[in-house]
Amino acid sequence: MSFYIGLMSGTSVDGIDAVLCDIQNDSIKLIDSLCFPIPLSQQEKIHAISNSQYHGDAIEMMGFLDVELGQTFSQAVDALLDKAQFSDLNISAIGSHGQTIRHIPNHQQAFSLQLADANIIAANTGITTVADFRRRDMAFGGQGAPLIPAFHQSIFASNESERIIVNLGGIANITVLVNEKDTIGYDTGPANTLMDQWIKKHQDKSFDLDGQWAKSGQLNNALLNAMLTDPYFSQESPKSTGREYFNLAWLEKFDINTLDPEDVQRTLLELTAHTLSDAIDNHLDKGEIFLCGGGAHNDFLVERIKVLIPSFDIDSTFRLGVDPDWVEAMGFAWLAYRTLNRQAGNLPSVTGATEATVLGAIYPT
Repeated sequence: MSFYIGLMSGTSVDGIDAVLCDIQNDSIKLIDSLCFPIPLSQQEKIHAISNSQYHGDAIEMMGFLDVELGQTFSQAVDALLDKAQFSDLNISAIGSHGQTIRHIPNHQQAFSLQLADANIIAANTGITTVADFRRRDMAFGGQGAPLIPAFHQSIFASNESERIIVNLGGIANITVLVNEKDTIGYDTGPANTLMDQWIKKHQDKSFDLDGQWAKSGQLNNALLNAMLTDPYFSQESPKSTGREYFNLAWLEKFDINTLDPEDVQRTLLELTAHTLSDAIDNHLDKGEIFLCGGGAHNDFLVERIKVLIPSFDIDSTFRLGVDPDWVEAMGFAWLAYRTLNRQAGNLPSVTGATEATVLGAIYPT
């Protein structure tokens, strides 16, 4: 047996998804999992530095936050091992994505920056830690994202059917798995991030449970059509994006001041469903779609996706035996496994890198 831990914190910044997995020859079994809360003070710092709204020395603030998050990620590992009643001596490595504070893939000096000092994670847990996965792909000209399609290909590809895996996190991304063709994957645009930010502003809630608030509003087609003119949606892949692009400042460029907040929320949900379905239509006319990520629990969002692409059989990854809440964290456990075994972790057909390469930096104990 070969046990790995995966750690993932996404654009919601509310918690660290931590998973314990048994990985054997690229087969993976989830042993245990939990979501470890990120303290509110750290959430506020992450949002502040991500949105350039900090006060004082930005470099100093980033350094302090890197240390704090390293400690919090370490605590997530300890909590997971306690829950699973597992010894750290049995763990081969931790794969830590960290917390993204900036992702700029389309600049001459493209970069992606994640915090949560892996030196601290390795020192505090006594477990070899693999981190900084994205920048190696970018060094070979790739977007550094999305990285999880390689994992999707490994565990979800089928010889019997054509499949699309949809991750509905803060950002929506798709992985197109078609037999005898290179895997394609990219970010289609916002999934939950704009809806989360909007409901936080107006109701001080972290997310719109089951899309209930969005469902109470009226779709504003003028706003939807205006948002759809954003060039990101028509951009060819490879492409990736994040909260640094799709945020409230982006939304406020449009004429929303006279609209009821619930109507804006309804229209943001439609934006997610519309851009996702448009992207899928570019690749397949029919097939199987499996959803994962937090948005897979948004009943109204799933309903709208099904209406827009009725020829597809749509379900969550539960049907494939994998809990949709933990797919991404499992992916980073798998990437750590790949790194330690000197196996490539990226797919050039997805990221646009010039070659497949081993990802991440190893922080030994």
